[in-house]
Amino acid sequence: MIETGELVLLISPEGKRYLRTLVPDTTFHTQDGLLHMSEAALAGFGAVVRTHKGKPYRVMRPTLYDCIKGVRRATTIMYPKEIGYILLKLGVGPGRRVIEAGSGSGGLSTALAWMVGDNGRLYTCEKRPEFYELAKENLERVGLVHRASRFNIDIADGFPEEARGADALFLDVRTPWDYLEQAADIICPGAPVGFLLPTVNQISDLLRALENSPFEDIEVLEIMLRRYKPVADRLRPEDRMVAHTGFLVFARHRGLDVQEELPHVEDVAEVPQ
Repeated sequence: MIETGELVLLISPEGKRYLRTLVPDTTFHTQDGLLHMSEAALAGFGAVVRTHKGKPYRVMRPTLYDCIKGVRRATTIMYPKEIGYILLKLGVGPGRRVIEAGSGSGGLSTALAWMVGDNGRLYTCEKRPEFYELAKENLERVGLVHRASRFNIDIADGFPEEARGADALFLDVRTPWDYLEQAADIICPGAPVGFLLPTVNQISDLLRALENSPFEDIEVLEIMLRRYKPVADRLRPEDRMVAHTGFLVFARHRGLDVQEELPHVEDVAEVPQ
């Protein structure tokens, strides 16, 4: 049985996917008829329930991929193909403290909050009030808002002090080169940082700024994903693909310079022959 408040994924006979928070005494209105959520709760994940017209809907436990694709958007969201690489490069996992600037609609925020777990923390900053509220709604919708500290601020004025010593940082802002000093100051030495940029001109500007910054180990890339039609006798690429969606840049905080003081020759005791 599915507990009240859990997130469920309902899949129609045509393959349409609907993310819903399970409230047993409600009814989900579909083009195939009415579906009683109490029946979905009793059936459990992996089961099939039918609308009042007899149409079968599969009840599934949503994955992180489903949650990201289901984000309600007012901006272009980051795609899972980029998000997966970002999570690995930034070392995001349970217990980690991660800063994000440029929440947008909350696609990456959802992934970060999912991955840090209840013992970690996401600090997400968004300058525009409308995006700040939308990201909150999307985090609430998937039950992850309690893992995030949210700030409706301009990071030009500095990052939140409570985020100091964070394990990683990601900037999805128009001019990230303007915030490199603030970024280096707020994260811990050796921490990774990432950037999303739409044009090569911006990458060049960022690379020039990184040359004289506390960051090194720089990587620039874009990620392509081509799907294939899953038909055994006619296996071929799909007719359309989501190609360029943004460039990714990664670097790492150089850390602290440690000067080892070597003993002077006269201070070294002579070893008996």
